[in-house]
Amino acid sequence: MQLVDPRPNRPIPIRITPLIDVVFILLVFFMLTTRLLPVDYLELANNTGQRSTATGEPLPELRVNADGTVRWKEKDHTLAQLLSTLNAEGVSEANLATTPDTSLAHFTRTLSALDNAGIEPHWKRANTPDS
Repeated sequence: MQLVDPRPNRPIPIRITPLIDVVFILLVFFMLTTRLLPVDYLELANNTGQRSTATGEPLPELRVNADGTVRWKEKDHTLAQLLSTLNAEGVSEANLATTPDTSLAHFTRTLSALDNAGIEPHWKRANTPDS
């Protein structure tokens, strides 16, 4: 008496669909958990040291706060208010800094908005003790 059925003569096909699913899940997992570029080496144009304005006036200092507002001339402005004010005063360049608790999203939004409005922003890296 046989307890196990004999093996069929034809070859058993290998089903590859589960293997493709596992490989796809692993690929997505590693893509989401891997950093492509280290943030410490993010290069931004920051050539404000060798520049001087023709009139001798310093560039406006803008500081992005943690809530997304921008501080200029000791007053907090929303991004739309700031852009209209800077355009009205004819500002074409500005130095941009952040508070230590400003999120990357607020900084990027402000940097892009200034660039799109025709104002060339120069980013100033804040020297924090943990960097």
